[in-house]
Amino acid sequence: MTQSPQVITIDDPDDPRLHDYTGLTDVELRRRREPAEGLFIAEGEKVIRRAVDAGYGMRSMLLSAKWVDAMRDVMEDVPAPVYVVEPELAERVTGYHVHRGALASMRRKPLPDAAGLLATARRVAVMEAVNDHTNIGAIFRSAAALGMDAVLLSPDCADPLYRRSVKVSMGAVFSVPWARLENWPRDLETVRAAGFRVLALTPDAQATAMDAAAPHRLERVALMLGAEGSGLSAKALRAADEWVRIPMAHGVDSLNVGAAAAVAFYAVTAGTPA
Repeated sequence: MTQSPQVITIDDPDDPRLHDYTGLTDVELRRRREPAEGLFIAEGEKVIRRAVDAGYGMRSMLLSAKWVDAMRDVMEDVPAPVYVVEPELAERVTGYHVHRGALASMRRKPLPDAAGLLATARRVAVMEAVNDHTNIGAIFRSAAALGMDAVLLSPDCADPLYRRSVKVSMGAVFSVPWARLENWPRDLETVRAAGFRVLALTPDAQATAMDAAAPHRLERVALMLGAEGSGLSAKALRAADEWVRIPMAHGVDSLNVGAAAAVAFYAVTAGTPA
């Protein structure tokens, strides 16, 4: 089979063309570097395809030889270099065994502003200080599956385009629009000014049970979620219009934030406004 000229075999882990893929397990390095360089890493065939389908430009792909044929249609549609390496070399470059055999370096898009997203949305999730990448990915996956229109992040939330978040979400981070609220929690006034009722999800006994709050009957709802363990800050709770809780049984006091988000998103999006 004729090999495309963009397919380049590399056998040197220090080759500068592999720069985008170096040190993928160094979380602090990648958190700083990827936004600054305007890139993110998509891992696995399905996620790469979803990133391309969502309109993200490709900088390059890093493949083991057995993945070249599987990704050939993507290679034909996307004019970007494809670096083919042995699995051992991929591990030396990235810092881990690349089980799925396919990585792509993608170009980030400019983030929309929150006001623009709010203008056309009815159901939004607002996250405060959710800095665990697995939780970010799980929340985005639930937001996409359950029909949330947008996600807004406080400045200290983790990057939804970090490799782990993208992987856990199975590419759902590409299908739900998101933006940062730069002034926290003051920018919640922007949300409220757009006609949203801000509901704070908390296990506090003083909160209204979700069924009683009936968020699905409201015209516009912003559901606010806090970090695992600590939950929403006192400032965020004070800024909410109402506190809501998921009733618990068997003495359980709370759920993982990813699981709680899924339950709450269903409550928010089920049915239509009265």
